[in-house]
Amino acid sequence: MKDSNQYIRFDWAMKRLLRNKANFGVLEGLLTTLLGEKITIERLLESESNQEEEYDKYNRVDMLAENSKGELVLIEVQNNNEYAYFQRMLFGTSKLVTEYINRGDSYDKVRKVYSVNIVYFSLGCGKDFVYHGKTEFRGIHDGDILELTPFQRQTFKVDAVSNLFPEYYILKVNDFNRVAKSPLEEWIYYLNTGEIPSNASAPGLEQAREQLKLNRMTKDELRAYYRHLDNIVILRDNIHTERAEGRAEGRAEGRAEGIAEGRAEGRAEGRAEGIAEGRAEGRAEGIAEGRAEGKAEGIAEGIVKGEQAERIKNATNLKRLGVSADIITQATGLTREEIEKLP
Repeated sequence: MKDSNQYIRFDWAMKRLLRNKANFGVLEGLLTTLLGEKITIERLLESESNQEEEYDKYNRVDMLAENSKGELVLIEVQNNNEYAYFQRMLFGTSKLVTEYINRGDSYDKVRKVYSVNIVYFSLGCGKDFVYHGKTEFRGIHDGDILELTPFQRQTFKVDAVSNLFPEYYILKVNDFNRVAKSPLEEWIYYLNTGEIPSNASAPGLEQAREQLKLNRMTKDELRAYYRHLDNIVILRDNIHTERAEGRAEGRAEGRAEGIAEGRAEGRAEGRAEGIAEGRAEGRAEGIAEGRAEGKAEGIAEGIVKGEQAERIKNATNLKRLGVSADIITQATGLTREEIEKLP
């Protein structure tokens, strides 16, 4: 059962509301649910979409946070279809790794980075709606996973090599079309629909019920929010229109290519059919001619085969008498290889 209240979309909330420390509980709930451990946000760091124009232009928003362990969490919401988004994720984490280490620090000061990506478009090919990626090193011969030494575990305070590298989460919220049965699915449902089920118990959603109600916004905020929703609708309509136009153009091009290919295939098929028909017609005519020609050829082949059989017979007898291969060759004309094969 859904609440009767209307809630603000998460990307808009990230831009306007969740940057307030009093509202960190919503973000902490999402990250706690996703990462499977208690996350406490200490502070927000500078990120690209702190600028209004950047967000309005690209229809995306991102937020950079630091948790209680000193780890960096980059949360990004993307509405526009971006074919190179995987590379964008890699660039974002690489940038954080290099920017948040002081010059002269040793590499053990490199900070853990989590990249959380909420995408409202079809990214890649897959059946799931939540994906998790991390770095492991696997042996190419034995298939074993490279582990940390006891000293490294104690020094870095982690159990696996993968815990030292950035980790990626992709939430393909548009692909969620089921009843929410787990805390993570409750969050995905909200991200997809903007609605929070009344029985939802996922961390952070209770705070969202109170802090992200639409009726808490001022008139100016509502106007800006509805303009944002209109822009998203226009963006999606443009994407659907481009796809429809692409299909129409593809069909036209496909027809032209199909005609050319059809002609080529038709010629090839015609040749094959013609050969088959020609063979059928030619058989009747060829039988009579073939018999006459075959007799002559058969006589010649018979003579050759008979002579060869005679030579093999003679060579076999000579070999059994102990005559050398050179003499047998001279006498019969067989090669040494042929003689060696004789019994």
